[in-house]
Formats: sequence, structure tokens, C-alpha cells
Amino acid sequence: MQSDDSRKPGATPHDKLMHRQQMRQAFGLLRHAAAPDRGHLGWAILWLALAAGLEVLGPLLGKRLIDEHLLPRVLDWQAMALLLGGVLATGWAASWLRYLQLVRLSGLAMRSVQRLREQVYNHVLRLPMAYFDRAITGQLVSRVTNDTEAVKALYIQVLFVILDSTIVLVGTVAAMAWLDWRLMIIVVALMPFVFLIVWLYQRQSAPAVTRARQLRSDINAQMAESIGGMGVLQANNAQERFAGRFTRTNEDQYTQRVAEIRANARFLRPALDMLNVVLLAAVVYVFGLRAETAALGAAEVGVLYAFISYIARVIEPLIQITMQFSQLQQSVVAAARVQALVEEPGAPEHGKDAGMDAAREADPGVPAIDIRHLDFAYHAGQNVLHDLSLRIPQGAFYGIVGHTGSGKSTLLSLLLRYYPARPGAILMNGAPLESIGHDAFRARVGLVPQDPFLLAASAYENIDMGRGLPRERIETAARAAHAHDFITALEDGYDTLLGEGGSRLSSGQKQLIAIARALAGQPRILLLDEATSRIDSATEQVVQEALDELRGQVTIVAIAHRLSTIRDADRIIVLNHGRIEEAGPHEDLMRIDGGLYQRLYLLQQLAA
Repeated sequence: MQSDDSRKPGATPHDKLMHRQQMRQAFGLLRHAAAPDRGHLGWAILWLALAAGLEVLGPLLGKRLIDEHLLPRVLDWQAMALLLGGVLATGWAASWLRYLQLVRLSGLAMRSVQRLREQVYNHVLRLPMAYFDRAITGQLVSRVTNDTEAVKALYIQVLFVILDSTIVLVGTVAAMAWLDWRLMIIVVALMPFVFLIVWLYQRQSAPAVTRARQLRSDINAQMAESIGGMGVLQANNAQERFAGRFTRTNEDQYTQRVAEIRANARFLRPALDMLNVVLLAAVVYVFGLRAETAALGAAEVGVLYAFISYIARVIEPLIQITMQFSQLQQSVVAAARVQALVEEPGAPEHGKDAGMDAAREADPGVPAIDIRHLDFAYHAGQNVLHDLSLRIPQGAFYGIVGHTGSGKSTLLSLLLRYYPARPGAILMNGAPLESIGHDAFRARVGLVPQDPFLLAASAYENIDMGRGLPRERIETAARAAHAHDFITALEDGYDTLLGEGGSRLSSGQKQLIAIARALAGQPRILLLDEATSRIDSATEQVVQEALDELRGQVTIVAIAHRLSTIRDADRIIVLNHGRIEEAGPHEDLMRIDGGLYQRLYLLQQLAA
């Protein structure tokens, strides 16, 4: 459906306010991105001013040729050749300088966009997990790629053309004033119509440009979503439904682009071409009035030639400036979207360089994890965890179980600092969780997720994850995870490329790689998020052996759906609606008649 804003003939006060805000954001972003190259921009403006001066000089030389040689019939061929050569030389030099400055500004644009793209990507990596709960992957990718590319167009096309055209315009008007200030007033008097044209264009096109940019992100998001879930999509015979949704979005985007093109056609080139004709007619008419009273002298014919030449030089910059407003609208919207992403607050822990040292040994009597009266709600008034308290000793193996919605995953997310807990509610080795520096925390805590994330890279790179770990440490971690044997059996061993998402490995092998990755960081605390829920019984047994070998060396907290994985845990915590319902070893919990854990375990045994 086409939005209401896009159907309105003009922009609302809210649209105007938003547009002004977007302009401020866009140019603030540009200033920041181009700051290291500010000197290049200054030199570009200086040389463009010189090019404009050379262009202004051409008609003056032509006027002198007419005034001193052609009309008086003083055919001094050497002087005439010099004047004609001067006209050609100034035109060639102006074009050459303009070319050099376009190259200079293009280089500035490429470097600025490179810095901007790196800044945006690095910022996305530091956003809190809560942001990704509401973000759409395709739209994020569009901001990092398409929108930053649109910012480059703002430099190369808009900035260069506007700078160049403005300098030429100022120089030409100054030359006109020097030749005949009365004729110059006629030209300048018609210029406010240009601003009226630009105002009308912005009023008509701004809502369509903004909406078209948003719909382009929606197209990217739908493409990414469909490709990522292609198996489910085809299994549910949803191809036609998804194709229909995509077609509607694509048609909406087409409608907005057509509205923008219509505004371009209505207000930009045609209107300014008409202004050019009006200016020429006005100047010729004034000269005609002069001719009625007295014959035109040679000097006035030269002035007429220069003015006609300058009118083209006045109108063409105005045309070029206004023609850039289409690109300017798109670039401003894109830059504002990038700036909005950059202004998203990062996760608080990423700003913590200080904090507890990861290598500091904690007192053996201090719990590895100490949870004190923890309450948590994603939305105010809808608590997921209620007054939860739990102490996990160092080197212990704790399992956390419960039905769907009991709060297991929420507790794990809080332990991983994906969401902020109440200050002082969670302590690790005696230190409040929020006081631990980011690097120290990530070095101390390892994670094995339910769905292992593998890069389209080698086995070695998937375990190392860019940390630059020694190969011996990688192999030691793989042996501890019982992954070494199947890795060495691959054709290139640790250097074997695993394919996109680890497509060359089984689900169990992917999980063992994920365990090896976590162990390679030599964590003090290892968190497992239902790490055996999608693997076969034989691989589960391998995982259990790996966990048994880590007992006493690493504190293990396993969120488990398959209860056989944590049957041998030192203590099993049973959650029910965000509260601890039962706690104890497997044998003790099985003795509770009608207990929650007993029911869960027996149901799984029956299902098996």
C-alpha cells in the first residue's frame, strides 16, 4: 500500500522538521567522515575558484576581440590570434583543473565512505543483543552497504557539482556587474525563481524519496529472509505468497520512484530551460530599447556578446545545482539512516576498558557465579524471572532445566550480558557483572550455542575466530572437545574449508567445533545453550565425555532440553515460570514423587 504521506501533494510540518533533521544528520556525518581529508577539500575549492576565473575570462577576451578588431575592422592578425588562443587556453585550463579536482574529490569520497563503512560495521558489532531482537537483517545490511554508497554519491556528484557551479555562478555575476550593472540586475532579479523551483521540487519529492529508500530496505530484507528460510518456504508451498508480498513491496517502491521522477521532470530541467529563454529575451529586449534611441556602438555589441555567453554560464550552473537535488534528497535520507544507526547506543560493557583482570585468581571460597534476588522483565510489569538466587561454586557442573518459557534462555542471556541485569544482582568470582571489563569478561566466559555459527572458512579459522591463537592451543582445544580426530581425517586437516555455515560437516561435528572454539579461549566459565538438542545419541555421548574431562577445571553451566546431557551434573536447577522449583542431583530429584523434574525425565524416557 502506498503511504498516506506519499499521496499528499506537499510536505507536512512534520515532514519539513524531519527533512531539516535529516540534513543536519547527513552533513554532520559528512564532516566527521571527511575530517582527515579537510586539507584536500580546501585545495579543491581553491583550484575550482581558479577554474571559474579562467572560464569568466573567456568571454571578456571575446568581447575585446569584437570591440577592438572585428567591428572597427582593425585586422591585427597577431593580436587576434593571441586573443583567440587565450579563449581556447583559458577554456582548456579550466576544464583540466575541473577534471583534476573531480579526481581529488572522488578520492576524498572513496576514503570517507571507506572510513564510514568501517565505523558503521564496527558499531553494529558493539550493539546490544536487545537491538537485534527488533532489527531486520536485510535492512541492516542495506544501511552498511547501499546507504553508505549513497553517501559517496553525495560527495562525488552533489558536492563537486554544487561547489563548482556555485563558484562559477559567483564569478560570472561579478563579471556581469563589471560589464554592465544594469543588465546584471535583470539577470539577478530572475534568480529567485530558481529558489522557488527548488522549494517546489523539495516539497513534492521529499516524501517520495524517503519512502522509496525505506522500501528499498524492505526489498533487501525480504530477499535475505526468503533466501535464509528457503527450505521452510518451499516445504510449506509458500512461494506464491512470498512472491506476492515481494511484488507488492516492489510496486510500492516503483510508485514512489515514479513520483520522484515526475517531480524531477516538472520542476528541474524544463523549468530552468524556460528561465534561460526568458533571460535571453530580457537582455535582447533591453538592447533593442537602446537601439531605438541610438545606434549600438562597438562596445555595446561586445557587451551583448559577453552577456549572452555569461547567461549560458549562469543558467547552466543553476541547472546543474538544481538537477543535483534529486541525488541530494536520496543521499540525505541515506546518510540520515546511517547516522541514526551510528547513534544507537552500544552495549554498556563495550565501553569498559577497566574492570577486573581476567587472569586474576579468585578466592577458592568465592562462587564462580553468585545470583542474588534476580528479577528481570523484557517489558515493564511482565517479569520473566522472579527473585531468583543461585550460587555456583568454582569448578562445578550445574544443569538448568525447565519447560518452554520457564526462563532458562533469559537467565543465560543475562549471564552473557546480552541484557543488563539489575546492578549487583549477578556476581562472577565476587565481582559485580557490570563492573567487569569487556575483554576480561569475554576471556573468562565461553559459550557453546544451540545453533553453532560457522564461518565459510577452514576448521582452524573457525576455532580461532580471529584471535590469533597458536596452532598448538587450537589442537589442544580440539582434542578436549573430541573434535581432533574427525578434523585430521579431512583432506587438508585443520586447513580444510568447511563451506558456508559448515555445510561439509554433520550437526554433531559442527557442535564439537563450537565446543573447541569455546575451549580455545581457556575460559573459567563455560555456558552451554542446549548444546546437545540437535545431535544424535552417539555424538551426545562424546560431548558428555568432553564435559566430564573438564570437571573441576572449568565451571560448567548447561541449559539442557535433553536431560540425559546433565544427568551427571553436580546439581540440577529446575526452573518453573521464572522461579527455582527444585534443585539437587539427579537421584535426589527423581525421588520427589510428582516433582517437575521427575515428570520431565520420565516423559523423555517414554518418548525415547
